[in-house]
Amino acid sequence: MKTSPILIKNLGIQDYLASWQAMQDFTKNRDEHSQDQLWLLEHPAVYTLGRNGKEEHLLEKTSIPLIQVDRGGQITYHGPGQVIIYCLVDLQRRKLGVRQFVTIIEQSIIELLENYGVRAYSDKKAPGVYVYGAKIAALGIRVSRGSTMHGLSLNVDMDLSPFESINPCGYQGLKVTQCCDLGIDESSNALGQQLSKILSLKITNSAA
Repeated sequence: MKTSPILIKNLGIQDYLASWQAMQDFTKNRDEHSQDQLWLLEHPAVYTLGRNGKEEHLLEKTSIPLIQVDRGGQITYHGPGQVIIYCLVDLQRRKLGVRQFVTIIEQSIIELLENYGVRAYSDKKAPGVYVYGAKIAALGIRVSRGSTMHGLSLNVDMDLSPFESINPCGYQGLKVTQCCDLGIDESSNALGQQLSKILSLKITNSAA
């Protein structure tokens, strides 16, 4: 079972709260036979704050809703033109540790960007992926019953201005960037599909 195929579901634009509830329901009801899944989607504009997050990292009130959720990490922004991949993976079955899984996600994003000639890197002190000191991808997961929820977001071609109203991921003055500003001329869906395949392969091959 540890090397069983991962189901990739392309869900399009989805409401954040509905997606969060669907993740919780899937995780609550899954058993040892449930297939691991990656959900590829986008969200309408929303700020999300991790379970131990501090609201002070929202620097000003805006019309964008703020939702406190059960993942790790501080505040981030999701919006159209940003790839979201939710990772519903049984770590126990695949014998993967949490830190190992985070590294797999980061390396998958780095590989995708390298395919387009963009050199990216991770930072052990601040999870995510960076290019020239600016954050291009954020991640935050929750492990429940040995399985992961939530996942990653990759900025592709979006309005970055909402990031100016927060300390992204809790870091004051942290710059953000996106694929289109780095010369990558692909849609969020196209990049999301590529990233999903890279991530699926790395998870499968990394299982002990």
